[in-house]
Amino acid sequence: MSEPSYEELKARLAQLEKEVETKKRSGDLIFKVGEKGGVSVYGLGRFPVTLYYEQWNRLLAAAEELGKFIEENKSKLKLKDQG
Repeated sequence: MSEPSYEELKARLAQLEKEVETKKRSGDLIFKVGEKGGVSVYGLGRFPVTLYYEQWNRLLAAAEELGKFIEENKSKLKLKDQG
């Protein structure tokens, strides 16, 4: 298998950059483990949400309660389609 040419590498880089941009705008959530051991979620807003293992477990355990709270307080919350 021969080494790719400079032009082939440039084309591949352009393709990968396009894929990254598309993924950023797709609304997909991306999970990464940071240097300090936290789990970051990208794609929710401008900045990632980073919590540690125990924090994620506490949040996930309270997911049903959080969902109910959000629904009960929906009239007080700012929704995207409101402006």
